[in-house]
Amino acid sequence: MTDNALKCKFNGGTIPIGYVIDDEQHFQVDPITAPYVLEVFKRYDKGATMTELRDWLNEQGIKNTRGNPITYNSIQHMLCNRRYIGEFAFRDTVIPNGIPSIVPDDLFDRVQKKLEINKKAPARHKAEDDYLLTTKIFCGYCGAYLCGESGTGRNGVYHYYKCVSVKKKRTECECKPVRKAWIESLVLDSIMEMLADDRTIDAITSMVLAMQDQESVALPMYEHQLQEANSGINNLLNAIQKGILTKSTKIRLEELEAARDELENKIALEKLAKPRVSEEFVRFFLERFRSLDLSKLEHRKMLIEVFLNSVYVFNDKIVISCNYKDGTKTVNFSEMESAFSMRASVSGSDLDCPGAPNRESPQYTVLWRFSVFSSYDCFLCFMVCPFPNCSESFSR
Repeated sequence: MTDNALKCKFNGGTIPIGYVIDDEQHFQVDPITAPYVLEVFKRYDKGATMTELRDWLNEQGIKNTRGNPITYNSIQHMLCNRRYIGEFAFRDTVIPNGIPSIVPDDLFDRVQKKLEINKKAPARHKAEDDYLLTTKIFCGYCGAYLCGESGTGRNGVYHYYKCVSVKKKRTECECKPVRKAWIESLVLDSIMEMLADDRTIDAITSMVLAMQDQESVALPMYEHQLQEANSGINNLLNAIQKGILTKSTKIRLEELEAARDELENKIALEKLAKPRVSEEFVRFFLERFRSLDLSKLEHRKMLIEVFLNSVYVFNDKIVISCNYKDGTKTVNFSEMESAFSMRASVSGSDLDCPGAPNRESPQYTVLWRFSVFSSYDCFLCFMVCPFPNCSESFSR
């Protein structure tokens, strides 16, 4: 069996969906089921849950290798299976690219990161409804995740978010559960209200355009090195024209020309990797979100995925931070606390605007603040305060 493993031959066991075994006991891609495997990875990367993927595969009539319907565990095992990136493993023998791959490495790595994040978000698939704020909503007192919960009452099933520390009794935490529909509507309505303000669009557009000039560290260095290489080449060519030609001159000229070609390739790749966008494109991208329909689940998911960074829940207020660029890391608990403690001393651009009262809880006033902090990229703060007309006290 060890000899078979060194030759990347099948040693028995369950054959993963997407593969077949040929006459020589080698793994081969199954042209019928392999596209479904790749689609599962793509859909999970775009935000689909394992339950949705299981149901989709069963609707397509896909069976496991034993001829049974796909289960939740089947999806979980599929998303973690490194054979799909071509890695053959048997006991202590691991051979990269030992079998044909089905999933690109970068897609597989993104899925593994999302699986790791979702491990920390318990009960995401516990209820039928999607908990849109999962992995983005935290307790304002202990910093733990708020997980989705459901319970049955006299009027039906209730869905809400509850602090993991309270649920598992890890530490003493005073955070109370919040109704799912209420807080999701509050977040989505506040983001839409923010996007409806032309001043906010102007501020975000200015920051994105300024960020383009600051984000690339390598490009200015490459351009400076290219300028120096061209100057050196011109100096040597002038020396050759004057009759100064030695073996060292020729070698140095070849080195500078090789360095120039390499730098030109690096500059081209850097510009392709981070293409510049115009002000009109940024405005068009932001303004198109104004027409989204919040009654549609896919539109609500899109808003949260693009703009929402994190939500911190207190018993008397809610703090919401928003992204303004792709890949912004989650604002953690300590950063959120330090941002408030530094608020008086940090310089930035502010946009203050009172929001509409919440319909379900008319005694609450929604205030929001949009600021740029030096501690992280962009901080958008929505305060839900039980005291009316408290904007002055909040500013203090």
